[in-house]
Amino acid sequence: MEYSLTTRYQILLEITNAVINKTSREDFFDALAAEFKKHFSCDRLSINLYDEQSQSLTYFTRAEGVAPEGISGLGERPLIKGSIAKMVIQSRQPVIIDNLLRYKDLFSIGQMVKAGLVSTMAFPLIIRNKILGTLHFSFKQRPDNLSRMSELLTDVTSQVAIAVDNLIAYNRLEDEKKHLEREKQYLISHSENYRPDRFFYTSAAMLEIMELVHRVAPTEAPVFITGETGTGKDFLARYIHHLSLRNDHMFIKVNCPAIPPSLFESELFGHAKGAFTGADTNRVGRFEMADKGTVFLDEVGELPASLQAKLLQVLQEKRFDRVGGSRPVETDFRVIAATNRDPEESIHSGQLRKDLYYRLNIIRIHMPPLRDRIDDVPVLLDNLTQGEAAMVNQKPPVYSREALDLLLAYDWPGNIRELKNLIKRMIILKPGARIQSADIEKMIRLDAPAGNTGPRTLPTLAEAERRSIEQALIECNGVIGGKNGAARLLDVPRSTLQYRMKKYNICPVRSVSIPS
Repeated sequence: MEYSLTTRYQILLEITNAVINKTSREDFFDALAAEFKKHFSCDRLSINLYDEQSQSLTYFTRAEGVAPEGISGLGERPLIKGSIAKMVIQSRQPVIIDNLLRYKDLFSIGQMVKAGLVSTMAFPLIIRNKILGTLHFSFKQRPDNLSRMSELLTDVTSQVAIAVDNLIAYNRLEDEKKHLEREKQYLISHSENYRPDRFFYTSAAMLEIMELVHRVAPTEAPVFITGETGTGKDFLARYIHHLSLRNDHMFIKVNCPAIPPSLFESELFGHAKGAFTGADTNRVGRFEMADKGTVFLDEVGELPASLQAKLLQVLQEKRFDRVGGSRPVETDFRVIAATNRDPEESIHSGQLRKDLYYRLNIIRIHMPPLRDRIDDVPVLLDNLTQGEAAMVNQKPPVYSREALDLLLAYDWPGNIRELKNLIKRMIILKPGARIQSADIEKMIRLDAPAGNTGPRTLPTLAEAERRSIEQALIECNGVIGGKNGAARLLDVPRSTLQYRMKKYNICPVRSVSIPS
């Protein structure tokens, strides 16, 4: 069959019109294959994409026609395993093999021969002097006009290269758009009304902490924040990010205990399209989203040990694999972690990996409970009342001296979170009113044990633990181990009891009976 100049132009026009409006790889390739079948008789059509950096090949999409065993998968493969594609890419010229049997010792060609293919043509997809990939036509029966077909297909390949490049660029922009939408939704749902100008404190304890924060924030050092629930660890982490050189990029919070172990890798590292059922698109994970920004690992000690090991590897290498992905993703982030537990005790009990702790604990900041920074209560009360009232468009209540004294005498087991909740209740129930001590007592009594009509004076967990250990040692006459020892009485391992005695500086003293 002769291909006149008019015929060539007509074929090129029809191919261009068929694929110009396609926005998915599958639709594009199906339309391209349908057009080729109108003008050429081939038994296998495929497009390979070439990655120069990794020296690898991937199929643009699943090939059309014959599928030789071992070379038809959609995964990434080294260039060296694509014998024909390698020839085309290295020479930047078409490769025409009229008899594949001559090269059947090469793995990929041998598999083509086993599938019944006898000849092939492959063309370079070159755009802006760069090899984008290769276009392959293979046949079960050698065409009579192989050389004339190759001349026409050389022209066709130039148009295909432009179309493939445009489609890849379009899909990349679509992915970026979806990524930006996810970032937007993430920021909206995780902002938690954070405003750096709403960090209020006057106590000496907080002044010392904030002096450290201002020294540490501009550095790249990891920060480990400890403190009871409700002390403001999340807020402090965001404040550090706000003061850092990364504040123009994302602050990504990872609530570690809230992520099911089965979804941990997908949530943090993302997944590739087709990685599992329902993975219809590529998903960007939290670490990739935090590129150039900050990752906040809240309650990191709550993660299972196996997941802590994976997390440690990512923190060390700053790279990871998406679930179902074939190449590592590199990312640049600063890490801030937090826990409401005693890290040393968590290590001792096996709940926190020691190597992960050392990776995170470069700068340690302990947020004191509100009872240890009671001087901050008046400034917190005043500013949070004004801010919360403005948010709900209500008049702020005014606190009497007696009410303030009662708040200052309270031990605040729920810390700032408890204070903030009380303020919200007062704004809703008594907008613009003068708050008396009786009003405060009613609110505190709601959270107090039955029969308690005043502020709670419960000991802290540490104080209660210390008292229990001291009482057990007294009852066991200073004996720690054995069947009559304090460890058995408290139902804890001897090593754990010894560790906690050392922590609380408790020395066992045996009582001696002196005869009269």
